[in-house]
Amino acid sequence: MDNLSFATIVELQELLLGKKVSQEEVLDFFLRAIEIAEPHINATLEIFDKQSIITASSSTGSLAGIPGLIKDNICIKNRIASCGSRMLQDFVSPFDATAIHRLKSQGALLLGRANMDEFAMGSSTETSAYKKSRNPWDTSRVPGGSSGGSAAAVAAGLVPWALGSETGGSVRQPAALCGVVGIKPTYGLISRYGLVAYASSLDQIGILTRSVKDNALVLSAIAGHDLKDSSSLPVEQKNYAHSLDGSLPENLIVGVIDLSANALAIDREIAAAVDNAVSVLGKLGATVKRITLPSFDYSAAAYFILSRAEAASNLARFDGVRYGMRNKKAHTLASMYRSTRYNGFGDEVRTRIIVGNYVLSTGHADEFYANAKKAQQLMRAEVDETFKHTDVIVMPTHATPAFTIGAYDDNKLQIDLQDYFTCPANLTGIPALSLPCGLTNNNLPIGFQIMGPHLSEELLYRIGYAFEQATPWHTLRPPLQT
Repeated sequence: MDNLSFATIVELQELLLGKKVSQEEVLDFFLRAIEIAEPHINATLEIFDKQSIITASSSTGSLAGIPGLIKDNICIKNRIASCGSRMLQDFVSPFDATAIHRLKSQGALLLGRANMDEFAMGSSTETSAYKKSRNPWDTSRVPGGSSGGSAAAVAAGLVPWALGSETGGSVRQPAALCGVVGIKPTYGLISRYGLVAYASSLDQIGILTRSVKDNALVLSAIAGHDLKDSSSLPVEQKNYAHSLDGSLPENLIVGVIDLSANALAIDREIAAAVDNAVSVLGKLGATVKRITLPSFDYSAAAYFILSRAEAASNLARFDGVRYGMRNKKAHTLASMYRSTRYNGFGDEVRTRIIVGNYVLSTGHADEFYANAKKAQQLMRAEVDETFKHTDVIVMPTHATPAFTIGAYDDNKLQIDLQDYFTCPANLTGIPALSLPCGLTNNNLPIGFQIMGPHLSEELLYRIGYAFEQATPWHTLRPPLQT
């Protein structure tokens, strides 16, 4: 029982199957771990009561008795889904998201709601209306975002898995900053039904774990076609962990993006760690070649425009009329709109809505939105062409290690650039897997990512698992332990 904090899903399953621990003992252990660590890292917004956790899920299934956390923008029936915002602080979801329904049916224990940047708008979990999450490797630093609460909880050993969501890198970037595994699946592989929208054409539910196999097991439980989501791909559920044997596929070609002319300065320790990771893949038998993707230089700008435009449209529904916060003291409809939206949304969300309305406005839509869509099409075409000659693409997940809380309060551009390496996968819809690959001299985690063609999750997991088995990084633990 002393080692359960950092037990993998596979290890917990073995203990449960061998009746060395009971599901209730596992649950009690992790609830206690959260109680101890939560004041230090602010990873959660709510932990559910023990009995309701047990009764909500099946007692059998592929994840039976395995506890996890859910990002607060994924709907759980009869639970608050606030999206880290005052606007929805009292909103109780009347239904389960499809991913939640599938987790419950597989016996997963959903312990509570993980903290997040408000409406998933941020890269540090500093924009949450409730608390600022902290990185368990150094609690003076951010865990990344917007799924920072989920990443911090997994890294600190509070749960073996957590769900997050991605619009421009909000699973992979915090995974890298916290030293865990994070996947952004192919767009449409996991149903978006019940995921509160930020930018609908980019949003995807993602998974955070401490090992590749654990990640594959959770994906196996929740991926697959859903009639409730019009963007859901017509693919059946399957076992994404079955081919994980520690070897790379034969004749694997890894394309490593040449960053020598990159406009964004990359921390030297991160660059060195990624180079070392590529060397490991080469030693495992992969053919490594340097590639260029010029269109990626436009990705951050295109993402900035498209995500804000969609956010302005999606968040127009939060007006105080139908659900969510309402200023009941307002005397006119217009004043109710103004005061509700001003007081309900934080600064970051208001700013993105304003920018989104601007880039969609008459006289500016062609200059900004239309050109951003052209850049996105160019990126997709260039990625498709690249995958004719390479099997996967490798690049850093982030440019700098986890920064101190408040470091960029006066430099919002640096926060926006946290998505620089991650947003291309969202814009092109391809899957991407972030893996820990080192530590800085200050003992801060470093991550790199592997991107593949559409629906290549099995390939990414196989490569990631082989890398993981050949390196020690997934075994390292942060100083803050429960």
